[in-house]
Amino acid sequence: MKVSVRVYFPHMARIRVGVLRGGPSSEYDVSLKTGASVLEHLGEDKYQPIDMLVDKSGQWHVNGFPFEEANAARQMDVIVNALHGRYGEDGTVQRILDTVGVPYTGSDSLASAVAFNKALTKHTLYGSDIKMAPHIAVELDPNVEQKLLRIFRSFPFPAVVKPVADGSSVGVSVASTFDELLDAAEKAGTLSPKILIEEYIKGREATCGVVEGFRGEELYAFFPTEIIPATTSRFFDYDAKYGGDSQEICPGNFMPEEKREIQRMAKLAHQRLGLRHYSRSDFIVSPRGIYFLEVNTLPGLTSESLLPKAIKAAGSSLHHFLDHLIQLAMRKA
Repeated sequence: MKVSVRVYFPHMARIRVGVLRGGPSSEYDVSLKTGASVLEHLGEDKYQPIDMLVDKSGQWHVNGFPFEEANAARQMDVIVNALHGRYGEDGTVQRILDTVGVPYTGSDSLASAVAFNKALTKHTLYGSDIKMAPHIAVELDPNVEQKLLRIFRSFPFPAVVKPVADGSSVGVSVASTFDELLDAAEKAGTLSPKILIEEYIKGREATCGVVEGFRGEELYAFFPTEIIPATTSRFFDYDAKYGGDSQEICPGNFMPEEKREIQRMAKLAHQRLGLRHYSRSDFIVSPRGIYFLEVNTLPGLTSESLLPKAIKAAGSSLHHFLDHLIQLAMRKA
């Protein structure tokens, strides 16, 4: 049974911060961890952290009580969006929060929808002095096998095959043969009706977070992090990210000019995509140059996540970073 009454919160002088986590996506478990980390690091001197769980069916809960979406949001002064994947990062929950009028951290609904779609992201960044690998988006229809055969005959392989819309490298494969391409397309197709085929660029993996209005800079770029996947992983896939066997070095062992170029492209991608508050972009550093892969509008904030390590390397803390994000959100409300 859904409850429509207002939940009583003691110490109302503090700012009520709803931490939105969970969600009906393949990244439910990761989002739970991000939300738990946010709740742990917010502190209770200025803020009153409130757990807002969205279960796998899409039902919202406030401190364990089921609520309608709008009623749940109205309980809060501001919301930290700790969701990942569909619903949380694709603009859906942002539209709900915009309708209610409650401020929230992260990008707005339009920018989130564009950035979540890897093909739209690359299309938007064309002509912006951001290097990208050759790629092609493919609709999965009854003629897909014929399409893939034509692509295999004309496109540079090996190639990375991924869902156009999903996160955390879920459903991503590397294909070298036509049979592998078919298998990879089928795997990615379980998550998205359209897939992206991108030339596999061999090189070192890097990621770089940016945040607005930090340390006196309009857009501050953290030290790039170097990612060394486990020897069992060909790239930084979901298992490599959360399995604990990969190495993540921050600051990464990049040449000064490589570091500057990664930071430049991370900031430029954030700006050109119209993102808000913060983001994290992924790159490949190869002998052919530095290639932009994709952008994350709601980077993970778990103990295993990349952005908190960059925050620490910059001499800051997750508590301070969250305080900064909340102030950004409330200032622009």
